[in-house]
Amino acid sequence: MTAELVIRGTVVVPDGPIERGWVAVKDGRISAIGRGEAPDAAESFDCGDSLVIPGVVDGQTHAASYGGLPGIRSTTASAVAGGVTTIVDMPYDNPAPLNTVERLADKVAAIKEHAHADVALYGTVMPGQTMSEVEPLIDGGVAAFKISTFESSPTRFPRIASDQILAVFSALSESVIPLGVHNEDQEIVRAYIAAAKAAGKDGIEAHSESRPPSAEMAATAQFLELGAAAGAHAHIVHLTTARGFQLVDNYLADGFRATGELCVHYLWFDPSKDGAELGAKMKVNPPIRPGQIDALWEEILAGRVAFVSSDHSSWPIDNKFTPSIFDAGAGVPGLETLLPAFYTAAEKRGLDPAAITVEQLCERPAKFFGLWPQKGAIRIGADADLTILSPEIYTWDSSKAHDELNWSPFDGREFSVRVTRTYLGGKLAFDGKNVVNRPGSGRYVRRGISHWFE
Repeated sequence: MTAELVIRGTVVVPDGPIERGWVAVKDGRISAIGRGEAPDAAESFDCGDSLVIPGVVDGQTHAASYGGLPGIRSTTASAVAGGVTTIVDMPYDNPAPLNTVERLADKVAAIKEHAHADVALYGTVMPGQTMSEVEPLIDGGVAAFKISTFESSPTRFPRIASDQILAVFSALSESVIPLGVHNEDQEIVRAYIAAAKAAGKDGIEAHSESRPPSAEMAATAQFLELGAAAGAHAHIVHLTTARGFQLVDNYLADGFRATGELCVHYLWFDPSKDGAELGAKMKVNPPIRPGQIDALWEEILAGRVAFVSSDHSSWPIDNKFTPSIFDAGAGVPGLETLLPAFYTAAEKRGLDPAAITVEQLCERPAKFFGLWPQKGAIRIGADADLTILSPEIYTWDSSKAHDELNWSPFDGREFSVRVTRTYLGGKLAFDGKNVVNRPGSGRYVRRGISHWFE
């Protein structure tokens, strides 16, 4: 057998690492895996002792929230530079969300024109919208749906009322498609923000207090109960406390389809320690909570975290320069830091960083979004989406990022691994310094048949 490409290194497969192993690629897929003598190939690359892992599947990104659908270009360029070969993009695009088959077609066309990485998609519904569009969006390949219990924008990011949430769950109940939620109680948050402003509080330390865990848990509990009532898959897209994951697990133990997701910034930052330095640069919603990092790692190790994502937001830094924390935009860039940040944090905790990284960033999100077995693992027949991760201690400098944003709360943080190559479908996408594939190299990937509750 003659392969198009052979990559040599420590190959991380589902059964564990293959030291001095190799992966062979043909027709965009993994054609063979082994140790020792490799097949003849038109091209080969030896990465020495570096790890060869599956391309990361980032299950939560916002590519078009600021720059519209053309924002897919810079977001996916940043993705491949971060070892991410598939993003699952949220539906809250600028100026209008993905809630109809016409908008799905527009976004698929934009992926074909702009994407450097593969893209799967969330859909949504708008207030008062009938459920007639849900099935056509599923037929169109969306991987999941998302709604919000808090209104950030009446036209782009609206609040969905409880009766409509139940209707969406009912429409999805016979399918494997999850419904995700931005989980904050609007009345509690608005009342607490008003109280904080009245008290003259306007710094990052007031952010978590103004959107308290009780607001997050109230919205989470109601959403889980509505999903249980309809018999549908309820997914919480960002939980910030261990109690949140334990509540989800209670529903799972009762026989309901319930999952919770964690974002990597909740594992790195603490407003009581980092707030003075970062200020609004670490503002996300729901907020990063003080004193939660150790407890959240325990939830990962207990198996109660479905997967870890970046929640990459494509907002420019100017969005953070406001006199009050309450006026600053929420969200942080994260596609180029997701993989090294998670790996580094796992390594510092004495875990097997390669194994847990592949599990949380590759395998689990691929299964969750119906992309398995084509994505998420190095196995014969899978897409040849491969990331080379080299041991190297370095300091993150977002001025060199590929996202056109060039800011990050991770600036100045030390990572222990660097992405030195990324392959998409067996083609080099990132060479360690530059994104070398062309816009349009990425594809729209429709949801397949795998699901979380098989």
